[in-house]
Amino acid sequence: MKETVIVTGATGGMGFAAVDALAAKGCSVIMACRNRAKAEVARSNALSHHPKAEIEISEVDLSSLDSVKSLADSVRQGTVTGLFNNAGIISRDYCLTADGFEKTFAVNYFAPWLLTRLLADKLADGAHIVNMISLTCRYADISVDRLQPSRKDFRQLKTYAASKRALLSFSLEFARRYPQFVVNVADPGVVGTGMIDLGHWYDSIADAIFKPLCKKPENGVKPALHALESEQGVRYFVGKGSHEMDKRYLDSALDSSIWDATEHLLENYL
Repeated sequence: MKETVIVTGATGGMGFAAVDALAAKGCSVIMACRNRAKAEVARSNALSHHPKAEIEISEVDLSSLDSVKSLADSVRQGTVTGLFNNAGIISRDYCLTADGFEKTFAVNYFAPWLLTRLLADKLADGAHIVNMISLTCRYADISVDRLQPSRKDFRQLKTYAASKRALLSFSLEFARRYPQFVVNVADPGVVGTGMIDLGHWYDSIADAIFKPLCKKPENGVKPALHALESEQGVRYFVGKGSHEMDKRYLDSALDSSIWDATEHLLENYL
């Protein structure tokens, strides 16, 4: 069976680097993107490198749970062998989506949570699921009460870190509940993409100093690509290899409680 991988946030940065690398391997790729025009350009670029590649575009707005559900509904049973939940944002200001969720958590956590859950009965047996997390997870605390940060609680980087920590928790619990899949997380390190432009006056100064030291997207995405190929699950991919999950992340009771709380919040979409 030919490998078919869904990549979210596939139009630029590490998402496009993943599409290009997967196409080079001969995989079919489904680019899950919000901006179709931008996706068409990215697809053309990838096809210019790999003319025989099979690359589809599926529109999805990850800040809308209805849109996420529509994407999952469009996937044909048993055709997808890999899911790379790559897309993420670092919101500068507190903002609620139309569904009533803080936007950072909506895109970084609730959207991949829902997409993965809805695809669980459609993915091919042995499918690989890779969730892009962040080195900031080590500095984040997560609990049921922190899934919906208030305006008062919102802090740009703190909220981002918490959303990625919640995604790590989901990855571990999903692996427990769906052992038929190979589930891993990938940490790209600090990558020089537009995502690290935080929207502050000093960004241009920071860019001049730090961006030359950041990884390029094609290097930052390598841990995720290694994870998509791995036959070992529940591992933390970073740099050129992987290791077992740090003990600080191993709390099955916490993971289960966060799963149940999220399931309750998203019950209208399941």
